[in-house]
This record gives sequence, C-alpha cells and structure tokens, in this order.
Amino acid sequence: MGTSKTAHSESGHKKKKGPGTLATAYLVIYNVIMTAGWLVIAVGLVRAYLARGSYHGLYYSIEKPLKFFQTGALLEILHCAVGIVPSSVVLTGFQVMSRVFLTWAVTHSVREVQSEDSVLLFVVAWTVTEIIRYSFYTFSLLNHLPYLIKWARYTFFIVLYPMGVMGELLTIYAALPYVQKAGLYSITLPNKYNFSFDYHTFLIFVMISYIPLFPQLYFHMMRQRKKVLGHVEEYSKVE
Repeated sequence: MGTSKTAHSESGHKKKKGPGTLATAYLVIYNVIMTAGWLVIAVGLVRAYLARGSYHGLYYSIEKPLKFFQTGALLEILHCAVGIVPSSVVLTGFQVMSRVFLTWAVTHSVREVQSEDSVLLFVVAWTVTEIIRYSFYTFSLLNHLPYLIKWARYTFFIVLYPMGVMGELLTIYAALPYVQKAGLYSITLPNKYNFSFDYHTFLIFVMISYIPLFPQLYFHMMRQRKKVLGHVEEYSKVE
C-alpha cells in the first residue's frame, strides 16, 4: 500500500524550520536520483512495450531498477528518524515497508506472479506517482515549485492510488496458492523454539488490513488536496 505516499507532510514544512544547508543539498541529490531512477523505469516499460507490442510480462524488463529504487526508499525512514524531514517515522515506515514487502516478499519470492497483469498495474501506478512525488520534493527544496507539479501531486493520486492498491491486492491474492503449496516462509511445529508461523495466513491478514487503512490514507490525501489547491481554485473562480 502507499501509492499516495503521504509520509512527507507538507504542513510540516510550514510549521517547522527547514533542514540546514548540507541536509538540503543531500535531500536534493537524493530526490533527483530517485526521480531519475523512476524515469528509467518508466522509459524501460515504454521501450519494452514498443519492442514486444504487448503489455504482458513487462515486469521482467524493469525488475532490477524497480527493486533497487524501491528499496532505496528505505532511506526516507532514516530521514524522518534523524529529523531532516519533518514527517512521522511510523507513517513513513509503514508506507515504505509495505512497498518493499510487496517488491521482495511477494513479487520477488513468488516468481509465478511476476507475469500477472496485476503486477504491471501497481508498477505503473508506483512509477507515475514516484516521478511526480520526487520531482515535487526536489523543486520544493529548491523553493521553485511549478504549479503543474503541485497540481499533479495532489490530483493524480485520485486515480493512481486505487489503481496501485488494486494491483497490490490482486498480486497478493494470486500468490496465495503458490505460497500455500510451497509452504513459503512458514514455520511448522514441532521445532525447538515451539513457534509456528503461516505465511499464507499472514498474507491474508495483510490483504484484510487494506480495508481500514486504504480509506484513511486516501481521504487524508483528499483533505490535503483541498487544503493545498482549494484556495487556488477558489481564486480562479473569483477571477
């Protein structure tokens, strides 16, 4: 989950003092690299589609950069922890880890689902979202944010977030029979620790957790959109 990536609270930038010069320089470099990385993924998807003439199995063409740059998002948790980004460590950690989990513990680990169309669904949603999101942070840090990027940041999620969540849920669902058959990541009794873990059941729990979490995050972004873009739209109507 986490296509909207609300972790970096824009309201925090207004209330708290921004990062120092070195921290700002580092964050700009980080966000530029991440923007470029997701652009590489986007270009890879387009090139593979044009070469094959089909959207089936496009995951294989961007598997390595997807894993690299999605895992690179773990640094965002550190940014919050050390205070150079004024956002919740818990919320950021949840959103980043949910994506890393889906990347490695589901899509990477259950190879049978990699050719599923649902994987392409969340990959496309993630890719567009992250290009916009990291561009937004880069220009914000430079105090030169184009309105188009701001508008895209608070508008595209309306479609991309549900699209990404649907892809994630369908991918986890597709993985269930393979996980159950192989006993993937499961620990059975008896063992010396007297502990058991059923990964199949855990994945079902993960899917159920989307029910209360998705609406909260989605409507939070809707409120943010109204707060950030609302006054601009009202001004336009007056004009």
